[in-house]
Amino acid sequence: MTDALPTPEQTRVDPFPDGTQWMVGRTAIVTGGGSSGEVAGVGYAISRLFARHGARVAVVDRDAAAAGVTVDEIRDAGGEAFPVIADVTRDEECAGVVKRTLERYGAVDALVNNVASGDRAGVLEVTPEHWEQLLSMNLTTAWLMTRHATQAMGPGGALVYVSSVAVSRGGPGTVYGVAKAGVENLTRGTATTLGPQGIRANCVQLGEVWTSFAARGLTQQWRARRARGVALGKEGNAWDAAYAALFLASDRARWISGQVLTVDGGGPYYGPPRG
Repeated sequence: MTDALPTPEQTRVDPFPDGTQWMVGRTAIVTGGGSSGEVAGVGYAISRLFARHGARVAVVDRDAAAAGVTVDEIRDAGGEAFPVIADVTRDEECAGVVKRTLERYGAVDALVNNVASGDRAGVLEVTPEHWEQLLSMNLTTAWLMTRHATQAMGPGGALVYVSSVAVSRGGPGTVYGVAKAGVENLTRGTATTLGPQGIRANCVQLGEVWTSFAARGLTQQWRARRARGVALGKEGNAWDAAYAALFLASDRARWISGQVLTVDGGGPYYGPPRG
């Protein structure tokens, strides 16, 4: 049997609220860090967790209200954050994100490229316009932010990208899967290129976690079925993604670069049917 599925309110609670801070003295930019629904999103959880671990967080979102929710919750909990309203598909606005962060905090130590948008559109079915849209949201945004943020980083800087198991499982024939494969290759490329400067780059590859994005398209029945289909027999959520990102962005991962860390509950379950 699977664990009881958490309510939307429970998804917004960090499951490990105590412990040593891992990001003290560091400034992090998190794209797509706003919160616009009842269920916690990945960018929201990463922003909250980084702040609780001592980071100053630039919460980037094109939705001012969503960014404000995350920033207010960070500040209410005693953390430090500010909203940056920007469309990171635009080069000049990515440059502005970095500029405003430097003006506010004087440094950029970590960048989490979290912005994404996806559907099941096949690679030979989409229009050229939809192809460009999906690649822009999932891949080009990460490249643009990387270009600008790394100009402000010194040794010890960390890049964290967010990918999906769609790269190799169930989605390589989709434009989304193609874009996320590009993200993973971008991760390895930046790790190799920036390693001599002391800047690391790693990627969190997510399985079918329950997030605000998933909640918009799945019924509770399908959600429970999906949880049973995971080897560990229980559901992952935005906080599982956030803890992986925290580790990779922190000095605890100081000798790890160019890696893709899969967070998927052990992958698909192939045993006897679960109730």
